[in-house]
Amino acid sequence: MQQCCIYGRKKVMFYLVYMIATTPSPPYYAVIFTSVRTDIDDGYGDMALRMVELAHEQPGFLGVESARNEQTDGALGITVSYWESLESIRAWRQQAEHQIAQQTGRERWYETYKTRICKVERDYGFEQ
Repeated sequence: MQQCCIYGRKKVMFYLVYMIATTPSPPYYAVIFTSVRTDIDDGYGDMALRMVELAHEQPGFLGVESARNEQTDGALGITVSYWESLESIRAWRQQAEHQIAQQTGRERWYETYKTRICKVERDYGFEQ
């Protein structure tokens, strides 16, 4: 679902990220991106919104979940994106705009990060 918000002084279109992504029956793949931020915010919010928007346009993209604890030193964050295949993950990693975001993240926004790629073989949940 596309939403609009004011981010800084700029009107930004983005895809609303719900708490839990809706995914198909397994198997599918998860990319778990765990990071600790630096104190530099310069353009981070805009780039994060753009990456979610761009991911939605990629073949094989299934959904995303993200959380960041801004109350602690280092602002630990975890983003999990879901994909149909390893090939779709590879294509996302090599997407030109995403590569710029990765490079900028290493240079400015992240103190440290780790990416893990997992095959989801089973999932289950609960809703009220």
